[in-house]
Amino acid sequence: MILDLLTSAHRYDALHPGFAPAFDFISRTDLAKLAPGRHAIDGDRLYVGIGDEQGCGQAAARLEAHRRYIDIQCAVAGADEIGWRPLSACSKVAAEYAADRDIVFFEGPPESWFTLRPGAFTILFPEDAHAPLAGTGAVRKAVFKVALHWNL
Repeated sequence: MILDLLTSAHRYDALHPGFAPAFDFISRTDLAKLAPGRHAIDGDRLYVGIGDEQGCGQAAARLEAHRRYIDIQCAVAGADEIGWRPLSACSKVAAEYAADRDIVFFEGPPESWFTLRPGAFTILFPEDAHAPLAGTGAVRKAVFKVALHWNL
């Protein structure tokens, strides 16, 4: 898991071939003006989902993980509280892996919490179980899905 400011995003371009185009899209797009929903950037290799969400609180937030995609999450407006736990520490599956949505849910609490505010981003790898929307307010988020295996 990485948590940093968007002004430092270029530091992570070399980690994956999909990171540079994602951060380039962020730098030249007003995410606040994008309609909610999915927006293709590079087909199924890279896309962004824009959502206007309401936090559900820490007690209701569910740990999730992905197998085929890396998340780059940005708060556009409002703040998102996110829980984190290493996937290796998630032993009890709450809902089996749904391949069509690339998501699996786990029981148990996160090990730590952080707040994602506008101007910051987090990168969540398949090894990072995370519980988004754990705050209590409204948040507009951009969740970039970067294909783990870039040569699809």
